[in-house]
Amino acid sequence: MSTVNKTARFSIFSLLLAGVLAVGLVTPAQATPPNIPSLATAQSELNALTVAAEGSTTGYSRDLFPHWSTVSGTCNTRETVLKRDGTNVVTDSSCAATSGRWYSPYDGATWTLASDIDIDHVVALAEAWRSGASSWTTSRRQSFANDLTNPQLIAVTDNVNQSKGDQDPAEWKPPLTSYWCTYAKMWIHSKYQWGLRVDSAEKSALQSMLGRC
Repeated sequence: MSTVNKTARFSIFSLLLAGVLAVGLVTPAQATPPNIPSLATAQSELNALTVAAEGSTTGYSRDLFPHWSTVSGTCNTRETVLKRDGTNVVTDSSCAATSGRWYSPYDGATWTLASDIDIDHVVALAEAWRSGASSWTTSRRQSFANDLTNPQLIAVTDNVNQSKGDQDPAEWKPPLTSYWCTYAKMWIHSKYQWGLRVDSAEKSALQSMLGRC
C-alpha cells in the first residue's frame, strides 16, 4: 500500500472517530422556554412593574388555575413542555413520554425518566394569586397556568421544584447561581406580560439577579 493511500485512510478514520466521539459528547438540550427577554428589556419591564405589598393567600386553590390543558390531540401542557425541553423524547399513543433526556438548568442535573421531572410554573400559582390573579376570571387563570407563549413553564428536577414551592426570588433562587440571570428575566417577563405586582423585597432580589447577567 502506498504512503499516500495509508495517509488518506488514516485521515478518513480520524474524521470518523472524531464524529463518533462528538456524538457521544453531545450535551442534552437545556430547557429553554420561549421569549426570554434581553437584559435591557427585562430591566425596562422590572422598572414598569407595580410595587405593592403582597396580598393574602386566603381563598387560593390550585383548582382555581386549571392546568395541564389539552394542547393538541392527546397532548396536554405538561407533555408538550416535556417534549419541548427534552432531547430525543419518545412518546406513546397517549402522548406520555416513555424515554428521553432532560437537563434541569436550576440544578444542572440530567434525567432519563419523565417521572423525575416537574414542570415548574416560574411564577408559582399561589404567588400569582397574591400578586393580582385573585381578581382574575378562572379562564384567565387557566391561560396563565398553561402559558406556552411566555417563559412561564420549564422542565426541572422534581425535588428542586418542590423545594421552591410558591416562594418568590427574595425567598428562593435556583441552586445554580449561573442561572440566576435567566431566572430573573423569565420571572420579570411573566409578571410583566400578565400584569402582576411585585413586592419591594422581590424587586430588590430581581434587580440583584439581573446584576449577574
